[in-house]
Amino acid sequence: MEKSLFNIAVAIIVVSILASYSLTTYTTLYYGYSQFHFFIRELIFGIIAIILMWSIARIDPKHTDKVGLGLFGLFFLLMLLMNFLPSSIVTAVGGAKRWIKLPYFSIAPVEFFKIGFVFFLAWSFARKFETDRPKRLLNEIRLIIPYLVIFIIAVVSIAVFQNDIGQVTVLGLTLAFMLVFAGRSLKLFFILISIAATLFVIFVSISEHRIQRIKMWWAGAQNYLLSFMPQWMAQELKVENARESYQIANSLHAIHNGGILGQGIGNGEIKLGFLSDIHTDFVLSGITEEVGFIGLTALMFLYLLLLHRLFKLANRTSSKIAYLFNVGVAMLIGFSLLINAFGISSIIPIKGIAVPMLSYGGSSMLATAIALGMVMMLNKQEVKE
Repeated sequence: MEKSLFNIAVAIIVVSILASYSLTTYTTLYYGYSQFHFFIRELIFGIIAIILMWSIARIDPKHTDKVGLGLFGLFFLLMLLMNFLPSSIVTAVGGAKRWIKLPYFSIAPVEFFKIGFVFFLAWSFARKFETDRPKRLLNEIRLIIPYLVIFIIAVVSIAVFQNDIGQVTVLGLTLAFMLVFAGRSLKLFFILISIAATLFVIFVSISEHRIQRIKMWWAGAQNYLLSFMPQWMAQELKVENARESYQIANSLHAIHNGGILGQGIGNGEIKLGFLSDIHTDFVLSGITEEVGFIGLTALMFLYLLLLHRLFKLANRTSSKIAYLFNVGVAMLIGFSLLINAFGISSIIPIKGIAVPMLSYGGSSMLATAIALGMVMMLNKQEVKE
């Protein structure tokens, strides 16, 4: 088994468990929970994730197709069906159905679908793109039409019914980059990115909630960004009396308060009712306030080691499926981390993407554990020296 990858993942999970205790002081008091409520739940999810990752890694690689395609088929179906299930089974937030209720916890099918989708792409690309020779652009487009159809169906389910454009962004970027690693042309890549950007604009423009989020982001970022533009252009683009996002303002305060060494574990102030979701979407802000720049750098180093290991394994393997799946998992983790980090620091509008294995919640942690377990399972196959 690939022990270094496993150890890095376990280290990140341990940080998540500690953060779920340190950052939820106000939340437990507000809801009248035990001070260990979130800690115990995250500890249970963390232990299950570690056992799951270890167990999958020990499965014979010949069963990888069953695991990966099973994930893809099951959660693709669940993701489509949940839009029509009653509220007694599906948890809805703001009219968006994202979680299926189970005894004691809920699962988000989209988190598991992402892993299945990446494996499906790796499995299918390895068979369909049997040669690395460049093809005519029209032929390449014809080849990828079935994948685009599946992706568009997923986009409608995730962006429209679940109101989650962040997950669509991660999936779209992962699909485009996996096509490049599978040997497709850069022309096709830029066409897909252009299509994705167009879809992004459309989905934002038809949602008042998303438009408002963009405006609040611009209210906080415009002074800095407009300083690089000519005065006449800056004057045209400046929005007067715009309301800045309360969440982003407090997220930036938390990061600023962290300084170099941080306030100390458990001593953060922004978590005391000023920033909701601090243990989920804004977990990096909360951690930064308590452990500072040095602590955040150490945490980011763990993620860099994780991504480096995934790409190194991809480079070593003799299996095209393993190569593409390793790359795809690295893309999912890397893009999710970047989108979250850029969002909480106001570089881009906040998207509500969980930090893999770090944000509080079982679905993201378990799905990532399954993905890494599958990477280790595939890595047991013959590798190139």
